Amino acid sequence: LLSPHPSGIRKYLPMQDGATATFDLFEPLGDHRTGDDITMVICPGIGNHSEKHYIRTFVDHAQKDGYRCAVLNHLGALPNIELTSPRMFTYGCTWEFAAMVGYIKRTYPHTQLIVVGFSLGGNIVCKFLGENRVNQERVLCCVSVCQGYSALRAQETFLQWDQFRRFYNFLMADNMKKIILSHRHSLFSGSSVKVIDVDLSRLYTATSLMQIDEHIMRYVKKPVSLKEYYEKESCVNVPLLLNVLFFFFFPSAKKPNVIFALTLHGGHLGFFEWRLIVGYANAMCQWEKQKPACCQSGHLSEGSCTEEKDT
Repeated sequence: LLSPHPSGIRKYLPMQDGATATFDLFEPLGDHRTGDDITMVICPGIGNHSEKHYIRTFVDHAQKDGYRCAVLNHLGALPNIELTSPRMFTYGCTWEFAAMVGYIKRTYPHTQLIVVGFSLGGNIVCKFLGENRVNQERVLCCVSVCQGYSALRAQETFLQWDQFRRFYNFLMADNMKKIILSHRHSLFSGSSVKVIDVDLSRLYTATSLMQIDEHIMRYVKKPVSLKEYYEKESCVNVPLLLNVLFFFFFPSAKKPNVIFALTLHGGHLGFFEWRLIVGYANAMCQWEKQKPACCQSGHLSEGSCTEEKDT
């Protein structure tokens, strides 16, 4: 496939547990239409990174509209970067994304943030924003693309052939197997040989994400049941805006807290097409720019603005 090749700089961030987070930083190719410094902090889908075609295409759109882009590379996803600790990315771990956002805030003290998450990345960015109110500082908006599924409740539907869910499940599982096997020495070096043999033998024969989660992923941090792992890492408990009615990961009727926005273009990981996210980001930046200074991000609430006017 042909896709743009935006030029960026790879950053390495040491984590407290010995892991090394990486992200790619892409500077804007022109001024933003508002004249402000705006950075998109982007979290890709499962097992993805800044070198994927859809990420490249989206970054290219954003750069041309004056956005700086920081793209997280999920821990273990880059084929040429070795793990420095026995840990890889999970459905809901926000540590690496938080480290990237912290770096951007320190390095660009005047920039404002637009948070973007694709698929699994949508889970992570929403979880990140909800974990601590400090994480919401200087954030203009958050765009979660194709996030709306709960891994716990999707176990049954993921194995159904309707809308090719089972086939897509197989493809994602195959990618996860490649990532885990490429880092097996880093991930399992502290385990007994017997445990390694059992886990890897089951990994080789796994054909679904649930099988991989059952035998491998729920042990990444500390051993928990599969139910506990899914509940902690990936459940969505807040109202969401989903992009398609017939979402093949998890039927819309199964999730009560949703609003449907049916669009002419898009689909799973397709919202980078026709610049929809960039257009929405532009509108949010323009709206923020036109508000009274006291009502803008990082200032007082709009109620406070009204009170000031009354006095």
